[in-house]
Amino acid sequence: MSDTALRQGGIAILDFGSQYTQVIARRIREQGVYAEVFPHDAPLNVACQHAPRGFILSGGPNSVYEAGAPQLPAYVLDAGLPVLGICYGMQALTHALGGVVADSQRREYGQATITHDAAADPLFAGLPADLTTDESHVFWTIDLSGNVLALPKGSPQTTPTVLASG
Repeated sequence: MSDTALRQGGIAILDFGSQYTQVIARRIREQGVYAEVFPHDAPLNVACQHAPRGFILSGGPNSVYEAGAPQLPAYVLDAGLPVLGICYGMQALTHALGGVVADSQRREYGQATITHDAAADPLFAGLPADLTTDESHVFWTIDLSGNVLALPKGSPQTTPTVLASG
């Protein structure tokens, strides 16, 4: 099998300046999946040269509302592939979809629990309903319907809102 064939169908990681981009790529590779890192502004023919099956958008030091902040390339959404935004990558994705990103006064450090509904999202299939993660970021409230929501602790989530760290 050629080197090119081994690279087909992996994950394209767009780097927005995170110090963890290479760690993300290594973790994906440890799962036996090809992953390649590209600059956030890589053209379509470069980022998609190996026919990726999905995109990961790394974090970075910017805010989507800063002048000159890097934006999501249109081909990421046009490709119709799964996209995972991490930190700034989530902000860029939300902004590109017309959502709103707002700074929060809520800060988290140490361990945090993520609760999900695997039945509603196959990404979490086979995982426990509660996942423990390390948190050391500010929470950003993101709402794809255009409203910024700050949900009280323990409130049921009734709108398409994602709490993401950034």
